[in-house]
Amino acid sequence: MASLLLAVIYVAFISLGLPDSLLGSAWPTMSQDLNVPVAWAGGISAVISMFTIVSALLSDRMTLKFGAGKVTAVSVALTAAALAGFSVTSNYWVLLAIAIPYGLGAGGVDTALNNYVAIHYESRHMSWLHCMWGVGASVGPYIMGYALSQGQGWPWGYRYIAILQVMLTVILVLSLPLWKKRGAIAVGESTDDTASSDGNAEGCGNAEGASVAERKPLGVAGVLAIRGAKEILVMFFCYCAVESTAGLWASSYMVMHSGIDKITAASWASLFYVGITVGRALSGFLTMRFKDPVMIRLGQVLVFAGILTMFVPLPHHLGVVVGLVVIGFGCAPIYPCVIHSTPAYFGEDKSQAIVGVQMACAYVGSLLMPPLFGIIAQYVTISLYPWYLLVLLVLMVAMHERLRKLRG
Repeated sequence: MASLLLAVIYVAFISLGLPDSLLGSAWPTMSQDLNVPVAWAGGISAVISMFTIVSALLSDRMTLKFGAGKVTAVSVALTAAALAGFSVTSNYWVLLAIAIPYGLGAGGVDTALNNYVAIHYESRHMSWLHCMWGVGASVGPYIMGYALSQGQGWPWGYRYIAILQVMLTVILVLSLPLWKKRGAIAVGESTDDTASSDGNAEGCGNAEGASVAERKPLGVAGVLAIRGAKEILVMFFCYCAVESTAGLWASSYMVMHSGIDKITAASWASLFYVGITVGRALSGFLTMRFKDPVMIRLGQVLVFAGILTMFVPLPHHLGVVVGLVVIGFGCAPIYPCVIHSTPAYFGEDKSQAIVGVQMACAYVGSLLMPPLFGIIAQYVTISLYPWYLLVLLVLMVAMHERLRKLRG
């Protein structure tokens, strides 16, 4: 039964990635049909991000009350409804309104699933699940491209993904007994472990002997009061800022700094995401041998090596290209291993609240830091791109090492 639930979660992660890249791939056509400026895509994206943050911050309260299985099922249903709404409207302002449940659903499923896997499954599954998210995010534009190439228009692209999300919702509802059974087994194991560990419960399922069901939601203030929480939140913020900035500005850096033509730069920039996806598939095997802190440090070393490689004047701009791929490989283990290590650092009873705030920090980092570099690129120089990544990396490393001292 545990294997069946794990298979459902794998499917859920693929489905989670499917809609994430739809807006970008469809927007050139959507903007014309909606008769709005191209730049207005940022409004839809911003609304989705803001309500994803809201949902992530509410995840602790919702999961305590309803359980991870129900929260995941309802969140996917919200996303499916929003995608269906996207497929039937031709008004930009209606799309902005529909983006609200879109964001709420995305944040809910992301936070609930990540924490559930961190508690109940090995680190390798966390890496492979995020690899599956990358597969879904890669397949989404192809589905949209199919709809456009067949003359069906962008609404059918959203409709296809909505149908898949509805199917996933049905699967999740049918699997709810498996979530309850898995949770009951985990509680029993945690109780046995606590009874045999002389009362030292920190890092186990129920810190200080209190069950997850008995405690109250921590809230942001409660999370920030936990020793080491600020460090892991800043670390996660920095990681997501590195990933999103590296991905968004890679092509522009190649064109404006290295003089690479636009078509070639667009193709080469995608290798960064290839590096992340392949790296997560490989890091799943490495986590069988190395623990999460080692994997995080390995990722940070690779990101540093990739940044340094970008400065090397190799022929045919290979330094920039190889550097981006290596940065992608370095990013691969950090995100899943940070999340997976959270219950070990803070206890399973606190991990849902901390993971929720982590996700909020992740979305804030992805939302704010790439535009900040855009201002730097416009008013100073885009040549500072690797230096910007380096500053974020240094802060990330400092926070991780401080976290290890406080909680390791």
